[in-house]
Amino acid sequence: MSRAKGNIAEDKAVFYLQELGFDIIDRNYYSRFGEIDIIAQKEAVLHFVEVKSGDYDPIYQITPSKISKILKTADIYMQKKRLDMDYCVDALVVTESCELIENITF
Repeated sequence: MSRAKGNIAEDKAVFYLQELGFDIIDRNYYSRFGEIDIIAQKEAVLHFVEVKSGDYDPIYQITPSKISKILKTADIYMQKKRLDMDYCVDALVVTESCELIENITF
């Protein structure tokens, strides 16, 4: 998928999360391990959100390797920001509509 299409999907995802009551903290956070598309907070929980879009079950693009990279990047983010709070890794699938799948690491 092109970067432009990815940006459109991420913009839709941000809007959707805001509608659900999330505060957007950061976007496209990079570490040496990879990237986190959206970092958002709702209540006392930080959510590291991987956005996937496409025509054919984009959720399957999130592999165990990708989840591992997200977790390592999340750990770096938490350390650099000196945060001590609950967090989880979520997937947000953008097709015709949006679907948030919380806590995909279990």
